[in-house]
Amino acid sequence: MNYNSELDDTEATATPLDETPPPPFSSRVNVDFYGMTDKGYVRSKNEDHFLIVRCGRAVETVLTSLTDDETMPGELYEEAGFGMVVADGVGGVVGGEVASRQAIYTLLGLALHTPDWQFRWGVKERNAVMFRMRDRFRRVNAALLRDATVHASRGGMWTTMTAALTHGTDLVIGHIGDSRAYLLHNGKLIKLTHDHRAEAIIAEDGVHADPLMRELSGVLLDALGSPEGECNPQVDDYLLANGDQLLLCTDGLTDMVDDTEIELVLNSATNAKSACRSLIDLALGNGGRDNVTVIVARYSIPPVTE
Repeated sequence: MNYNSELDDTEATATPLDETPPPPFSSRVNVDFYGMTDKGYVRSKNEDHFLIVRCGRAVETVLTSLTDDETMPGELYEEAGFGMVVADGVGGVVGGEVASRQAIYTLLGLALHTPDWQFRWGVKERNAVMFRMRDRFRRVNAALLRDATVHASRGGMWTTMTAALTHGTDLVIGHIGDSRAYLLHNGKLIKLTHDHRAEAIIAEDGVHADPLMRELSGVLLDALGSPEGECNPQVDDYLLANGDQLLLCTDGLTDMVDDTEIELVLNSATNAKSACRSLIDLALGNGGRDNVTVIVARYSIPPVTE
């Protein structure tokens, strides 16, 4: 018996969705991004580093005998994503400047060695991305500890790191330390990361009145390369909407500029570059006591078409 003869015409002729090229989506998302860093007025050198990358997967028809209805020479099917990261070498540690640079370089190397980059995210793919983000932070941490052993004269190689990966409307954040990630959504600034500082624990416990606790409030409790404790990065996922803005920054910004001013700048800036410039200028104008680094990404997301 022919199995298809038992099906109605619709079922017999229906084409599975994964047998035809999908409509473009992630490659249609327009991202205006910019990054900027400044040494500030107090530090002798800049221990901050940042990186912005675009990743993609593409299939382009070069030559074919198929009809125009099926495909056309020059037609491009593309997926695109963006990666952004800031890292702040821990002040007072000789190897801080090296650590922040090496952390980003190692993270990039781990990503480039991944044989199956995830595109067209579903639940399974998003979970894989989040697992890999957490694993890569721990491998970067191990690499910094290893290098610190080899180069003992550097006195340690510690750094914060906050990374973001966006693909279409999907956003995954990886974070450790006191650099930050923010999302501006519907004009309101939302802090996505938790500072790994003693003051965050103090605020939760409600013991601000203790003078010793106040003195220790700025102590960094966790960072990549720190020999104290385990590397336990924060990894979370979010959905982006049209008009959202993503901000990654080091504490040279957030210690100098409050969230209300940051929100005002992001809402009033005409593009990512001018937003970065304004945020840097505010930090410097308020004293510039630390290196300051910012990345701003502004998302124009078209409606999803099936």
